[in-house]
Amino acid sequence: MTTELFIQYCFAGLTYGSIYAIVAIGFNIIYNTTGIINFAQGEFVMLGGMISISLLPFMPMPLAIASAVVLTMVIGALIEIVFIRWLKDPSVLRMIIITIGISILTREAASHVWGENIRALPYFIGNEITAISILGARISPQVLVVIGVCGLMVATLGVFFKTTSVGRQMRACSANRTAAVLCGINTRNMVTFSFILSAGIGALAGCIMSPITYSQYDIGTGLAIKGFTVAIIGGLGNAGSAVIAGLLLGLIEAFSVSVVPLAFQDAIAIAILLIILFVRPHGLFGSSEAAGLKEF
Repeated sequence: MTTELFIQYCFAGLTYGSIYAIVAIGFNIIYNTTGIINFAQGEFVMLGGMISISLLPFMPMPLAIASAVVLTMVIGALIEIVFIRWLKDPSVLRMIIITIGISILTREAASHVWGENIRALPYFIGNEITAISILGARISPQVLVVIGVCGLMVATLGVFFKTTSVGRQMRACSANRTAAVLCGINTRNMVTFSFILSAGIGALAGCIMSPITYSQYDIGTGLAIKGFTVAIIGGLGNAGSAVIAGLLLGLIEAFSVSVVPLAFQDAIAIAILLIILFVRPHGLFGSSEAAGLKEF
């Protein structure tokens, strides 16, 4: 393998791995606050991309992306209020079925609104043929945008959870929800906010990835599987480890292209997920107590 090809594989892996990490962080935000595994997380990514593409003819791209993120956050809040809030101590299996149902409903609604056509936002910098040279490899500037924005999102979330009042309240709900209630924290609002926050970061990820990976009504399912795989590898509930796990999965997929046919690439994530669930179900970086897997 030449140096140029190695660099290109690395950047491809880091790009897709960054997206997987953001989806996994969305899983973890909701799981930490509520104990819910939201399999509709991938649909937030799809909605962000598709809504921004639809708004682009009517407003500048930054405003279209911002509007798409806000609208997706509203949808995330409505999903929690309509489908989740009224439930009283639901079982893990029931919540999994409900979120899978929400995912299916969202995907079918998207197919009626946008059809089956593949769409994409224009490149933020340059165009399809613009490239910069890094150690001899030709890399699209959009790749650097994706990696940079995802890194900025992770850093911002870290600051948010450590320094803001709402972030600390969400961490309190994660540590001990009963104690949080006794301290006067409105846990119901924190649950709603967790859906809003995960929907927002998912939508932004969908916007920045659209010029490279394109957007379609059914991309959410694959992203949910990859994001869940990353969340399990990193240890469910461990947002920091999800970043490492996401980049690891992205690099594995990128380098597997040279040995595995492209048609079987999605099977890699499924195979890794099954192996982790059998060998170390609490993840490579987590503990069974932190992951909360005793509930299963």
